Amino acid sequence: MMTATTSSVQAVATERRRSRSMRWSVIVRSAVVTLVTAFLAFLFLLPFFNMVFTSLKTTAQMMQPGAPVWPAIPGVFEYEGKELELYLVPLEDGSVRELAIVRKGRQQSTFIDPDHPEAGEIEWSGSWRALQRPWQLHPAWGNYREAWEKIDFPILFRNTLAIALIGLTGTVISSTLVAYGFARFRFPGRGFLFTLLLSTIFLPAAVTIVPTYAFFVAIGWVGTWLPLTVPHFFSNAYNVFLLRQYMLTIPREIDEAAQMDGANPFRILISILLPQCAPVVLAVALFHLVFAWNDYFGPLLYLSTRFDLQPIAVALPRFNNLYGSNPPLIQAASLMAMALPVLLFFLAQRVFMQGVVITGVEK
Repeated sequence: MMTATTSSVQAVATERRRSRSMRWSVIVRSAVVTLVTAFLAFLFLLPFFNMVFTSLKTTAQMMQPGAPVWPAIPGVFEYEGKELELYLVPLEDGSVRELAIVRKGRQQSTFIDPDHPEAGEIEWSGSWRALQRPWQLHPAWGNYREAWEKIDFPILFRNTLAIALIGLTGTVISSTLVAYGFARFRFPGRGFLFTLLLSTIFLPAAVTIVPTYAFFVAIGWVGTWLPLTVPHFFSNAYNVFLLRQYMLTIPREIDEAAQMDGANPFRILISILLPQCAPVVLAVALFHLVFAWNDYFGPLLYLSTRFDLQPIAVALPRFNNLYGSNPPLIQAASLMAMALPVLLFFLAQRVFMQGVVITGVEK
């Protein structure tokens, strides 16, 4: 009896130790995965952080040897109405202190202690040029204001938003109607037409540049927004595929029930299918908005002579060429240009992920 009881107690203790060991193993594994993920995310975002820091620097800091990565200015101390430069000066006792230089010399220089200026001047032997300077955090927020004024961002934002929103409207309407037709209606040649539509995805854009441009020149659309907006009202194979695949997952019995209640096909689309297709419709809209915001070649081709109609993607390289000697100004302008797409990504990343996985949904 005692032996059986002792064995059961030992078994329970062993099970507890095993459970405790497994729990610590899971915690350690989760911690390692979290740390590795955070490190990889930091490496991925490192160029973005450098971009932000550069946009807040001054041109003088960019040219200063030994300047820190973060936005800063060399330390100074105001003494008797003058701004004296601060240096890290090694003293005879082995310590290093921040001292303000009063007189510079080749072999001997004069400093004062900013904390105790009343103590008088300090003579120091050595070359002051070999000393390092302390830096103080000082973000140059004026770079953003200067870039905003010089590149005329309000006009560029207006042009970019107008092109993007008009094209977005055409993309959503046309792609939804075409996808609805392929998903819900049976007609001769439906499979062949859908395959033909999908084949346009594999057609290189470079093949259609010359004939498309010649056509728009012939009808007088070059120099306007029409070549950048009107084609989106004729659907897009990729968007049609996304919408059609999603619509196929919705049971047809819902359509039949609505038809029995007297709903026509357009009413079924508006009142039944579209509310259920909201995630994929939003994904298509966001994909197009990001595409139109970043589109460079199209506006460059059709609006090369109309600076007043150009979007940010075309005006920004021209701004970079003019102010290539001022990297902080260029980075500030670039950050303002990418602010809206980045904000949309963080606010709607769930929709983006749904749009990515929709193509894998089976009927």
